[in-house]
Amino acid sequence: MEVSIIQIGNSKGLRLSKSILDRYNIKDKVELILEKGQIILKPVEHPRKGWDKAFRKMHENGDDQLLLDDVFGDESFDEWK
Repeated sequence: MEVSIIQIGNSKGLRLSKSILDRYNIKDKVELILEKGQIILKPVEHPRKGWDKAFRKMHENGDDQLLLDDVFGDESFDEWK
């Protein structure tokens, strides 16, 4: 796909269509990778953002207990030695 470089203030940039932004889940930022004569744009992803705080809060509330028993608790692993 060919896109034009456009003037943005004193800089230059490129415009991505809404369909591209939606398809690749691009929000506010992209990661710019320079590799072997290529420029690669990747969506910035933080799939586990905030998990550390959520787990800490669960621990403080005592909500970090196992809901199911360990499935291997009564198994003998002697045959695997």
